Amino acid sequence: MKRQRVAVLGSTGSIGANTLDVIRRHPARFEVFALTAATQVDTLLEQCAAFQPQLAVMANEAAGRELARKIEGRGWPTKVLWGARALEDVASHEQVDTVMAAIVGAAGLASCLAAARAGKRLLLANKEALVVGGELFLAAVEKGGAQLLPIDSEHSAIFQSLPEDPSTWPARVEKIILTASGGPFRTRDPKSLRDVTPEEAVAHPNWVMGRKISVDSATMMNKALEVIEARYLFGLAPERLEVVIHPQSVIHSMVQYHDKSVVAQLGTPDMRVPIAYGLAWPDRVESGAQALDFHKLADMTFEAMDSRGHPERFPGLALAWQALRAPAGTTAVLNAANEVAVEAFLARRIRFDGIHAVNLATLSAVAASNPATLDDLLDLDARARAAATAQVARLQA
Repeated sequence: MKRQRVAVLGSTGSIGANTLDVIRRHPARFEVFALTAATQVDTLLEQCAAFQPQLAVMANEAAGRELARKIEGRGWPTKVLWGARALEDVASHEQVDTVMAAIVGAAGLASCLAAARAGKRLLLANKEALVVGGELFLAAVEKGGAQLLPIDSEHSAIFQSLPEDPSTWPARVEKIILTASGGPFRTRDPKSLRDVTPEEAVAHPNWVMGRKISVDSATMMNKALEVIEARYLFGLAPERLEVVIHPQSVIHSMVQYHDKSVVAQLGTPDMRVPIAYGLAWPDRVESGAQALDFHKLADMTFEAMDSRGHPERFPGLALAWQALRAPAGTTAVLNAANEVAVEAFLARRIRFDGIHAVNLATLSAVAASNPATLDDLLDLDARARAAATAQVARLQA
């Protein structure tokens, strides 16, 4: 069997680290060809020592030059590059078979598009590629002949629960049900959420994730973005997408068919499971995750989003359907606003409830322009970020 040559975009983050852990378990099957990071020089240096990739890319030039100095003279085969163009070059490199797209946020869109156009097996952990790119990204996947496989635990679960033939999905599937843990504030008094600290918001009860995605989970904006991603990935109308609270995070998502049967994917909350599935698909390989022990499993519970004050606690979730029904590009505006708002919250410049306020104000202030090119998307993204930044300033005043 020919080894898959893998480029891990965002290798120093939690998804990237878990991907390398899975690859390490299967040296005869996978080979790390390239690793990329933004600024974490020492972490990427350690990964280069362990995997000896052909290419290492830093998004930041100063960090790239520092990494190059530290690698020089070690006798490794690794060539160091830096900058946004280098990320695109790695994603579309002729020697790369598989691209793990794990760069957080809209910053990962260009490299995802490059991989799609080059026809790679694209393991999509960067949900913003679809939330921001939408139809433009899907068109690049189709034109390039890329193989798009979802890595988010929810979307991987849906993919595993659907029929093999995508052309049958609309006719056979009644709805998709995404599960949500409810995050750290599922039972907290909504009136107290304005006083939430960044430390509280990043303390997820089930998953180990980066700071930004942890805050998104606490606001349920992560689930809103997942609803948008599911719309583009699986082609169902927004009204056929549903979210249910499942605090135990054992069922990762479900598909309900027209005969009312429901197919679900279960497993321990460990990202190595969907990562291993994406890397080896259609095969299944050892992921390193613990098996689900039904003898020790606590009761599995579910809560509707309209019970226990969830709409008041998680007002941002409804923005997913609002943005999907609005003109094309609105989902990109929502994503940009949320990235600015979360950054401001983590920097203690706005309160926790200010995140939703920034998102609402930005959606009202920026008219979507039906973007047809990457430049159009980047322009819309920039306008949304400017409007969101202005709203942050108003909340600080």
